[in-house]
Amino acid sequence: MAAKELIEQFKIMAPGGQATPAPPLGPVLGAKGVNPGQFIQQFNAATGALNGKVVGCIVKVYNDRSFEFEIKSSPASVLIKEAAGLEKGSGEPQNIVGSITSDQCRKIAEEKFEDLNSHNLDAAMLVIAGTARSMGITVEG
Repeated sequence: MAAKELIEQFKIMAPGGQATPAPPLGPVLGAKGVNPGQFIQQFNAATGALNGKVVGCIVKVYNDRSFEFEIKSSPASVLIKEAAGLEKGSGEPQNIVGSITSDQCRKIAEEKFEDLNSHNLDAAMLVIAGTARSMGITVEG
């Protein structure tokens, strides 16, 4: 028997615990050779506790049409908007639309630390603060 061969790897964003096989997710999965119903069922079971919070996911597809997926943390922009209590950030960094505290920035950096290429928490906080600044959100403190 031949070993499973990785034929495709891609990233998707989906709401944790509430993903559906409807567009845009279902057609993308189907086009990549993944059974959308099967994936959605496993994804929702793995992310049920997140209750609709958008999370990143890396999907690996093998030559026998089986797949594996790895759940990543939510995008920094989603976490920043949630902390600031905003629906969306500014389209222009110079238009300030909200603010977060340095404690909120630290909490986001701790959550994202594994996904960032930072050597320590202070550097991760600078990355998060830069993302917030580009969204028109200031970090106070």
